[in-house]
Amino acid sequence: MQDLAQEVKRLEPRIIEIRRTIHQNPELAHHEVATARLVAKELRSLGIEVKTGVGGTGVVGLLRSGKNGKVVALRADMDALPLQEEVDLEFKSKRKGVMHACGHDTHVAMLLGAAALLAKHRKQLGGDVKFLFQPAEESGGNGGAKPMIDEGAMENPRVDYVFGLHIAADMPSGVYGVRGGPFMAKPDAFKIRVIGRGGHGSAPHRAIDPVYIAAQVTIALQGLSGRMVNPIRPFVISVCSVHGGTKNNIIPDEVVLEGTIRTFEKNTRSKAIADMRRVVASTCEAYGGSCVIDFQKDTYPVVYNDEKVTERVAKTLRRIPRMKTIRADPRMGAEDFSRFQQKAPGTFYYLGTGNTSKGCDSPNHSSKFKVDEDVLKYGTLSLASLALEFAN
Repeated sequence: MQDLAQEVKRLEPRIIEIRRTIHQNPELAHHEVATARLVAKELRSLGIEVKTGVGGTGVVGLLRSGKNGKVVALRADMDALPLQEEVDLEFKSKRKGVMHACGHDTHVAMLLGAAALLAKHRKQLGGDVKFLFQPAEESGGNGGAKPMIDEGAMENPRVDYVFGLHIAADMPSGVYGVRGGPFMAKPDAFKIRVIGRGGHGSAPHRAIDPVYIAAQVTIALQGLSGRMVNPIRPFVISVCSVHGGTKNNIIPDEVVLEGTIRTFEKNTRSKAIADMRRVVASTCEAYGGSCVIDFQKDTYPVVYNDEKVTERVAKTLRRIPRMKTIRADPRMGAEDFSRFQQKAPGTFYYLGTGNTSKGCDSPNHSSKFKVDEDVLKYGTLSLASLALEFAN
């Protein structure tokens, strides 16, 4: 471990350089063309077998050891978010309205660093390592993991263990967050069309105002978590998008609400969806309107970290110098890394990058999101260490 720790320090400038290049040139889900090209070039320079165009813009690298040990897969997502960056950096995004506000640029850079470490230590590997560079994690629904799996990313050779790392702005720098069992929620995206009858803003009594009804629906939905779902069962409902109307004196015909519910358990999910349909329909009816409710099909499963594998992961991470490993809390966020876990046991874990003294205190998905780059080498070191541990 000490040798790897010294080597990753020498790699650190390159890891940061790659991260900054990707950060300046962010690409949205399903459009990670330049990022994929950079990844493929780096992998080939290390003597790693490369397959491109996997599940769209995905890249799969394969490092063969020539031995008959286990096959370990390491995954990084590549896509950015449709957000205008508000951080004044020398490597600020060059693309208007597109930003790496979730840290996927760091994920790619850290995994490429791990690939460089492992390629140098190929003789120490007891098995093979796959590097999964995934598109479209932020797209919801099927995301980018499922298409990659459908095109054989977890086969030939078949993966025995899979690991993924995500940076977390709400955890301090120098900390790994690990937890066995259910770790991230299943998201169900919904779209509600609140249908009324349009009219003039001066005569609301002659119309059925969907704006007013939509406001009542939004308030009523909070009663699901507050009064209708078991309070000791994790559940979150959020209305995050409201659209309706064209002018300040026109009552529109309809308003569209969009959001998500997030759950860990099947029974909680079923009850929440049934209660939500009933509450929305009855609220609309009470004010003379109607509604159409649609849920997105085939959304991400729960991220479930294999208990035994995760225990071994924690032991491995604790051996990394200058870092602390803690038992992280479950999160109501979602990740299609869960689809890889349906094909092989594995662990998804966090690397803290929060550092108030460096201005790294805005959350993931914020326009002011900023990363403490000093800890990226420890992300690289953790991924390489897990590959060496589990391949042998």
